[in-house]
Amino acid sequence: MRLRELSNPDHLPALDKRYAISRPALGLGPNDPAPRILLLYGSLRERSFSRLCVEEAARLLQFFGAETRIFDPSDLPLPDQIGGDDHPAVHELREHSLWSEGHVWCSPERHGQITGIIKTQIDHLPLSMGGMRPTQGRTLAVMQVSAGSQSFNSVNTLRVLGRWMRMFTIPNQSSVAKAFQEFDDDGRMKPSSYYDRIVDVMEELVRMTVLMRGHVDQLVDRYSERKDAGVVIDPTTDLSSIAITS
Repeated sequence: MRLRELSNPDHLPALDKRYAISRPALGLGPNDPAPRILLLYGSLRERSFSRLCVEEAARLLQFFGAETRIFDPSDLPLPDQIGGDDHPAVHELREHSLWSEGHVWCSPERHGQITGIIKTQIDHLPLSMGGMRPTQGRTLAVMQVSAGSQSFNSVNTLRVLGRWMRMFTIPNQSSVAKAFQEFDDDGRMKPSSYYDRIVDVMEELVRMTVLMRGHVDQLVDRYSERKDAGVVIDPTTDLSSIAITS
């Protein structure tokens, strides 16, 4: 499988656990089963800071009670390069997205924008696939890393893409400036306000995912799709009609 193995998942040296809530979504909805989060990153460098940020995010998500998968895009073909998208990496990416309830997308900022690596992964996720929707109704957290001063170009673009993919992008986000200064030799993020923001974002993602998980079907129910499918509303079971007439 094209999933990266997360090293030392329980080791959180930059997290001050005196202030961390291990189950931040308690009371917002069913916490069982664990929220399922797919994480995507946007660089194939050996020391990829977007990947390192995603790995820190995955450790935090597991601390908060979620189940995580980090997709490795190293052999993902370009969109339309393979006829019918018939490539094992494409199939696997879509399967992981169908498995998920939420996503984390993290891209470097290159030439003022997201990288082709992260865009390729998103482009391989169709809005509809055999009656199933790999992204619709899922929560999304966006992050970026920069080599220079702090910027928000990539997270802004990822928000546009999330909306286009019919996802619910959470309000909080992370942008790590001069990312090369924020990690030690072992690839672990140093304590900083940037790290604290990633903690905030993952905490919020878990909360929003649990809060929405019992309501997703209703939230993505659309008049235009019911009309196209010929699904006629039965007034005897339509609760809104019953409430209006009663």
